[in-house]
Amino acid sequence: MKKTLIIACDGEAASGKSTGAKLVSKKYKLLLINSGLYYRYATKLYLQFKPKQLIPFLRKKLKSISYKKISKMNLHSQEISKNVSKIAKQKNVRIIINNIQKKLIKQKKHICLEGRDIASKILKKDPKYDVAFYFTCNLNIASRRRWVDLKKKVNLSEVKKSLKHRTEIDKKRKHSPLIRVKDAILIQTDKLNKMQVLKKMSLHIDKKLKVGN
Repeated sequence: MKKTLIIACDGEAASGKSTGAKLVSKKYKLLLINSGLYYRYATKLYLQFKPKQLIPFLRKKLKSISYKKISKMNLHSQEISKNVSKIAKQKNVRIIINNIQKKLIKQKKHICLEGRDIASKILKKDPKYDVAFYFTCNLNIASRRRWVDLKKKVNLSEVKKSLKHRTEIDKKRKHSPLIRVKDAILIQTDKLNKMQVLKKMSLHIDKKLKVGN
């Protein structure tokens, strides 16, 4: 195994990046960090406590909780999904969460980070990703997948509207917008099943590992 292996997974809402990141993390024994969970947790706190001063409030709350604990929470409710883009687009919120993630990254040598500004911002340099992937999925297919994840408790058209809105905001936001970096490998999950996604990702990771050795 290469001394370090750092994988970046970026993509649109419900594009399958979480599934892809989980598959390669398991195969290559990488620490998996889902960047979006931090923003979802921050949104949950905002909705629950409605703080007058959001930034000091989040700085304190996020400092005192571990990623392991956040990863075990159910943070994919439709209410959080509707509001997360409002929180995620704020520059100072992103600074807080990016700094937390960078501390985690520097402690580990084999890691997979997934989100929306991983290759373009968080792993742009020091440290820089070894391989970057960019995930997309047809909106109709992505909406149905998320609808099933929500146990069909929400109207499908509402889920579709929410996903479309989230991706538009992510791409247009001023701070750290969602973009595909030049060397990111495209993974179209509406055209590939899980095993095909893993196979394509592994091909590029193995190529990098071979060069590293």
